[in-house]
Formats: sequence, C-alpha cells, structure tokens
Amino acid sequence: MTPDPDIPAFPAHEIEPDEAAGKLELEVVIGRQVREYRTAAGVSIAEMANRVGISKAMLSKIENAQTSCSLTTLGRLATGLGVPVTALFRGVDAEREAVFVPAGQGARIARRGSRVGHLYELLGALRGPHKRMEAVLVTLTEQSEVFPLFQHPGTELLYMLEGEMVYGHGEASYTLRPGDALQLDGEGAHGPQALVELPIRFLSVTAYGDHAPH
Repeated sequence: MTPDPDIPAFPAHEIEPDEAAGKLELEVVIGRQVREYRTAAGVSIAEMANRVGISKAMLSKIENAQTSCSLTTLGRLATGLGVPVTALFRGVDAEREAVFVPAGQGARIARRGSRVGHLYELLGALRGPHKRMEAVLVTLTEQSEVFPLFQHPGTELLYMLEGEMVYGHGEASYTLRPGDALQLDGEGAHGPQALVELPIRFLSVTAYGDHAPH
C-alpha cells in the first residue's frame, strides 16, 4: 500500500512505555482510534479535517497525541468518522476483571439437591456489580428418586454435553441430548425430571442482566 502523503509519521517518542501494560493516556487512545477509523475509511487527513471543520494541523496533532480534544471536537470527529463518541475511548480503561478456571478446577458449590453423584462446578463469576452472569458445569452420575426444582432471577441457558435427560420448565418437558440447548426464564420452576442416560453433563449459564444476585 502506498503511504498517504497527508498522514504524518507517528513519532516513536509519543508512545509511552506504559502502553504495553494497557495504561494508555487518553490522548494516545483517542489519536489511535481516530487514525484507525480514518484510514479504514480510506479518507486522507486533509479530507477528514475539512469534513470535521478543523485544520489539517490540528487533526495531525490529535492523531499524534500532541493535544487534547474538546468535547465539541470529539463529537465532530465521531460524526465525521460515522462512529459513536464512545468508540474513540476504547482502550482507555484497559484493565478489566476476568476469571480463568483451568479444566477440572472449578469451585464445587452446594445447590439444592446436591448429593453424591450430583456435582455442581462453578466455572467463574465476576464480583460485585459486574456479576451479571454465572456459569456452572453440572455432572449427574447417579439416579435420584426426587429431583429439586429451581427458581431464580434472570435467564438460564442449558447446553447438553453428555447423556440424556428430561428437563422440566413450568408445565413443559424437554428431552435433552448432546448438542441440545434450552433457554428458559429462571423465575419459572425448573429442573431435571428423569435421568435417561448416565452420566449426564450439561453447562448451565445464568444471565442476571443489571440485577445480579447478592
């Protein structure tokens, strides 16, 4: 690709060492996002400056993190690039919580009906206000005469990995085999009704939205 003569080289000294650690300065992030969106659109720096209503020199300074943008200028840049203003800040808050659970090392949790042969393995959940989803690997290896019913806030997705079972939700029943998925409203009473083929393994993912359980 032939370099655009209107695009000044990004000075090496403008890239701080902290960038590698994800601690980017606001000006660096905005400049990088503006440049990436502009070049992806195939628009020269002169054309974009004219479109936004600022000088070519000012746009060059913005892209090279040599100046701070006013909110008005940010709004104009976003409009000119055809993206939401928030897109220009992506990467500022680079450090986000994540939970990694190696295979077989999920925390065993007690659920209603937990007993020998019924294993609930928590695959991770974020803490506090970020806990909007919970993933559990359920393994059933023994028959039960009585099956527990569950009710909870949020929406639950079951994905069958192994075995076969009949699963009830409200008045309905579903036969689940490997590869089958069932999405349900957690407020409705639900749970296994019959364990047809053991062992049974399925993934249960509950999404709580903005109302995470305490």
